[in-house]
Amino acid sequence: MSALLPGDLGATPGRAGSFLRSVARQVATMAFVLVVVVLLWIAALKIWDVSPYVGKTPSEVWTSLFGEDDSAELRSEIWTLLAQTLTDAGIGFAAGMLTAILLAAAIVRYRFLEGAVMPVALVLQTVPLIALAPILILLVGRGYAVVAIMSAVVVLFPALVNIVLGLRSVTPPMRDLVLVYGGSPSTVLLRVGFPSALPALFASVRIAVPGALTGALLAEWLATGKGIGYAVVSAANRSQNARVWALVVTVTVTALLLYLLAQLVEAAVLSRFGRTATSA
Repeated sequence: MSALLPGDLGATPGRAGSFLRSVARQVATMAFVLVVVVLLWIAALKIWDVSPYVGKTPSEVWTSLFGEDDSAELRSEIWTLLAQTLTDAGIGFAAGMLTAILLAAAIVRYRFLEGAVMPVALVLQTVPLIALAPILILLVGRGYAVVAIMSAVVVLFPALVNIVLGLRSVTPPMRDLVLVYGGSPSTVLLRVGFPSALPALFASVRIAVPGALTGALLAEWLATGKGIGYAVVSAANRSQNARVWALVVTVTVTALLLYLLAQLVEAAVLSRFGRTATSA
């Protein structure tokens, strides 16, 4: 049986302690953000003297969701709409992140591709989705394909830039070591590049989570006519303001919780590899 080095004792408890501190810090930060958002919400309604018919306070939204006779029906309807929106956002997130990872790997492995790929990704990022939506609908219809494309467009460029930078963080000595032992440039990318890029990859995930949700809401509004994206516009057109606020609050809290979940997964994985998370 091999002898334990002094540093081995306590390594795992230390790593677990660091992970727990990271989780506690992130949960506390998210709670603080929620409190600040609620205070700003109340202050904005008072500062701009918004009509009570249009602007609903947090307590009024809470009453709409939990304190009225039809609140249970409203919550049930919102959960159904939210499930649709999360499905749409999940499709866009997966499509955008997978495309970004593949393109980043290709750019780092074959540098000549950067001049062709990056400008196209930048153009897609800058073209308003409202202008792009009619063309996409004509090309692929109003199904999940258009949702995947519109959400992926929002996710793609920032994720691509982050992952490329992460993959290029491999130092020359690390690269040379792999090559000396018979590895190929592709081996350097897979065995060294991607582990080195984990913080950048998770930073991209944190950016992509709310981005995919935004893309899904836009796709629902402009293309599919489903989910919370369409329900908000429909309720606003019928002056159902309490319903609008309940829908917006629900999707906002969901986005914050998904962002927190991404942070917790990041902390767990990077702690496992002895890495430190990058700040958002």
